[in-house]
Amino acid sequence: MDHSDILSRVKKIHFVGIGGSGMCPIAEILFHKGYELTGSDTNESDTLARIRSYGIPVAMGQKAENVDGAELVVYTAAVKQDNPELVAAREKGIPTVERSVMLGMVTRRFPNTVAVAGTHGKTTTTAMITQILLEAGKDPSAIIGGKLPLIGGNGRAGKSGTIVCEACEYVDTFLQLHPAVSVILNIDNDHLDYFGTVENTIRSFHQFCEQTSRLIVVNGDDANAMKSVRGITNARIVTYGMNAGSDYRAADIQDTRRAREEFSILKSGEKIADITLSIPGKHNIYNALAAFAAADALGVGTGSIVKSLHAFTGVHRRFEMLGEFGGVTVADDFAHHPTEVTATLTAAKKMGFSRVWAVFQPHTYSRTYLLLNDFAKALQIADRVVLSEILAVRETNTYHIYAKDLAEKIPGCVWFKTFEEIADYMVQNAEDGDLILTLGGGDIYKCANLIVEKYKEIGCRPSKAV
Repeated sequence: MDHSDILSRVKKIHFVGIGGSGMCPIAEILFHKGYELTGSDTNESDTLARIRSYGIPVAMGQKAENVDGAELVVYTAAVKQDNPELVAAREKGIPTVERSVMLGMVTRRFPNTVAVAGTHGKTTTTAMITQILLEAGKDPSAIIGGKLPLIGGNGRAGKSGTIVCEACEYVDTFLQLHPAVSVILNIDNDHLDYFGTVENTIRSFHQFCEQTSRLIVVNGDDANAMKSVRGITNARIVTYGMNAGSDYRAADIQDTRRAREEFSILKSGEKIADITLSIPGKHNIYNALAAFAAADALGVGTGSIVKSLHAFTGVHRRFEMLGEFGGVTVADDFAHHPTEVTATLTAAKKMGFSRVWAVFQPHTYSRTYLLLNDFAKALQIADRVVLSEILAVRETNTYHIYAKDLAEKIPGCVWFKTFEEIADYMVQNAEDGDLILTLGGGDIYKCANLIVEKYKEIGCRPSKAV
C-alpha cells in the first residue's frame, strides 16, 4: 500500500523499538514537528532516556495494547512480522511502515536533504557535516549512526530546512531517499549476501545518484564510486581525493603526534585551507574532504569549516579512547569489514604504542565466510590478535564457519567463547605501552567496557586523558 503522504493524514505514531539508534532520531524529529508519539522497547538505554525526557510514553516489552490509539506504526527491519504489536496493528487496520520508508518520508519534508552513502565512513562523515553546519549556525536536523558528543546523541531536530542523514545501502534502503545533496564515499565488496556482486552494488548506488536532485560529492580516488556516477546528468558532480584531478584535493599530508592528520586542501588546484584533524587515520582525511566539499557547497565559510573539522573529536565507537590503565590504553572501534579493519589498525600502528592488540568480533557468518582471507590479512597488521565467536546478527550458520577458522589463518591468534574470558586474558597479557583495540560492528564494545572494569577492579584507574 502507498503511504507516501501518510504523514499529512496522521498525528499519533507508535514506534516499535523506539530506543534503536536509527529510530530515536526520527522519533525526535517527528515529536518536534508536532506529532504525538508512543513507543516500546525491550531494553533500557541512553536513547530511551532521551526519548522519555520529551515526555514521550515508552512501554517496556512489546504487547498488543501498546498500539491502542495509534494511527501509524513504525518498526525496524529487525522486528519480526509476528511481533505482537505488528500483529495487533494489522488486526486493527493501523498502517505500518518500516524504518527506512519512514526515513524517506521524513527527509522529503526538508528541501535540503544531505545524504551520506558509502560502504565505509558514513557515520563519521555524517557527524562531521552535522557539526560543521551546526557550528556555522545553519541549525540542521540530523540522523547519525553514532553518538556525536557535540549534540549528546545521534540525532537532533533543527528548525532549518536542512537535514543530514546516513544513506545505508543494505537491501537498498537508501533508495527510499531523494536527497538534494548526496555524498558517495566509497563502494566495496560488502553485503554480498544481498547484492551478490560489487557490480550489483554499483548499480544500486547509480540509482541512488539518479535520485539526487542538486549535487553529488564523490570520492575521485575510488574507482567503484566513480563508476556509480557515470552518465549522471540530473545533478552537478564534484570530486574529492588525494590524486591530481579532484576538485577538492588533500596535499602536503603530514602525520603528527598520535597520528592526528595535517594537510592542505586545494580547490580547483588552488590552496584554500590548512586542516589539522583531532582524529587519526588516512581514511579520516577522505571523510574530512567529503565533509569539506559538502559544507562548502552548502555555503559555509572556509574558516568555519576548518575550525569545526579541528574541533571534531569523533563519534561513539569510532576509535573511541576509553582510557589508559596502568600504562595500557583501551579503545573501541566499529570496524567490521576488512577495509575498515585495515584502515583502523594502520592508524593505530602509527600512534607510537609498544604493541597493538586487535580484539575482533566477526560480524555475520556470510561476511566472515566470503571475506575470510581478507580478514586474516587485515588483522595481521596488529601485533597480537584475539577473536570472539562470530556474531550471528540476522543469520543462521549455513556457511559452517567459526571463529577458529579465522584464527587458524592468523599466526599466534587466540580465540575465546566469552567476553569474560577475553577480558581476563587481556588484563593478564597486555603490558605497559600497549593498545588494546576492540573491533567489530556488534556488541564487542561490551568486552571493551569489561576490560576497563577489570582494570579498575585491580586498582588501575585512568591515569590520564588519551
